[in-house]
Amino acid sequence: MRRPRFACPCCAEGAAARCEMIAPAPAVGRRAMLEAALGLAGTALLPAPSALAQAIAGGAPRHIAIQRMQTGERFDGTYWRDGRYLREALAQLDWLMRDPSMEEATPMDPRLFDLLWTVSRRLDADESFQVISGYRAPETNASSARRSRRVSRVSLHMSGMAADVRLPGRDSLGMARLAAEMQVGGVGLYRRDGFVHLDCGPARRW
Repeated sequence: MRRPRFACPCCAEGAAARCEMIAPAPAVGRRAMLEAALGLAGTALLPAPSALAQAIAGGAPRHIAIQRMQTGERFDGTYWRDGRYLREALAQLDWLMRDPSMEEATPMDPRLFDLLWTVSRRLDADESFQVISGYRAPETNASSARRSRRVSRVSLHMSGMAADVRLPGRDSLGMARLAAEMQVGGVGLYRRDGFVHLDCGPARRW
């Protein structure tokens, strides 16, 4: 399967110094992801919604639409309602956001989905986010770092806290500006390639 061709803006040499160094979350394969989802069938909800989404829209259900560019897979559904994250939806999103070159997934930080959901609401967007890069396995990141000095060995993608995304028909500069105004995470604009890096790490922009 083809590796993502875009380097993460958060991993650029100049930006990496501003990133909080967070150890990569443990990665799992498809079988483990499915077994985890099935094992949690009797407990369908997770606690602790993100303060970001609570502040934006209170207790409204949170619906997100995502298309993974490398695989063509899609998620279009509710991942949070009645004060809780939905375990089954998060398991599906974790697999969708996997590193396709390694067929490896990791538990994504739910605050990332809250960030995407909030950006989508503020833009009044019905389009699916096109995800260019989600989780990145350490091996994939190391390989990218060997190919380019612009790629750092530290990346929030390895912790399941970042995504490089675009919205069809939407201006990437406008999306980046809106996200930066929220001051809730990292925002990097790659206007020439038409995507925006969003993460739920420290607030910063480039």
